[in-house]
Amino acid sequence: MLPYDPPTLPFSVDMETPAVLRKLASAHRFLAELKGVSQTIPNVNILINTLSLQEARKSSEVENIITTQDEMFQADIFEDFPNAAAKEVSSYSHALQKGFVLLKKQGMLTTNDIISMHCELGCSIPGMRKLPGTDLKNKQTGETIYVPPQEHEKIVSLMTNLERFMNDDSLSAADPLVKMAMIHYQFETIHPFHDGNGRTGRIINVLYLVLKQLLTIPVLYLSRYIITHKNEYYRLLQEVRDGGMHEAWVLFMLDGIESTSRETILIIESIRTLMLDYKHRIRAQHKFYSQDLLNDLFRHPYTKIEFIEKDLNVSRITATKYLETLVNDGYLEKRKYGRDNFYINTPLVSIFLKSDSDKDR
Repeated sequence: MLPYDPPTLPFSVDMETPAVLRKLASAHRFLAELKGVSQTIPNVNILINTLSLQEARKSSEVENIITTQDEMFQADIFEDFPNAAAKEVSSYSHALQKGFVLLKKQGMLTTNDIISMHCELGCSIPGMRKLPGTDLKNKQTGETIYVPPQEHEKIVSLMTNLERFMNDDSLSAADPLVKMAMIHYQFETIHPFHDGNGRTGRIINVLYLVLKQLLTIPVLYLSRYIITHKNEYYRLLQEVRDGGMHEAWVLFMLDGIESTSRETILIIESIRTLMLDYKHRIRAQHKFYSQDLLNDLFRHPYTKIEFIEKDLNVSRITATKYLETLVNDGYLEKRKYGRDNFYINTPLVSIFLKSDSDKDR
């Protein structure tokens, strides 16, 4: 099979068909609602931290890297990874948050930023491919199903074009959600890295929505949708390459944006409701209540004494007293990790577990 030679962006075909325009209306509606709901949480780091970990876990599952909620949260606070999967998840979360920081600082998303995020993933060979020999195979049959561009100069040229398309709206008047779908397709088709292309591409998705101010913070993650429709996802990518089936691909991505927005809205509303409940009850019971304490309990579903010390600027003895009191009152569950204790916001973790089980049904 010969290497594919992708056309540059923007593509000559009109992406905004009547079916796409109809779907755009509902996708934008729920994305806008998600943007509004995400701003009702008093500290945005709560959502960035917790939801990026959920996305990291699901994005890794697309690559058959499986870890549990418990392993993920323990690794987050102790940075002691029980297995390679937990380390992969942590690296993905760090890469996503690094990309968000770069985007907010620069107001654009560059090839160098993408390379920097990819390096954060801890992939085997950093940087864009320089040597030929990369192809994509069917894992069951071993059959080669796609050969991306092989020459380093071609890969660099295509990535330069992709960077310009992401940042220069004068190149195309298409709707940003249509552009996001085509950016994702183009990145996966270029396949610029030896590994980690899928995870990097899924980070680009949400950062592009932030870049175009459709979201304030990166909270829309499509990995769960892609897992649920994995065969269709790969089939539609290839059908664009083989037969120019752009409409079906764009509709697939727009459906993912809408359905994922709906799910994320419910998760954030559940978090907000739980935060208000904790706020009112703890404040009524204890003089040590503060917004910083509440933020800590929700930014870290699994927390530890050191976090409270740092975030509240209190002594270790005082931090321990706060946490033990909250355990006795039923707000937290205490567990042991080696010689250390950690404390679980069980109702918050249950929100994520329920979201998983609801989607799996």
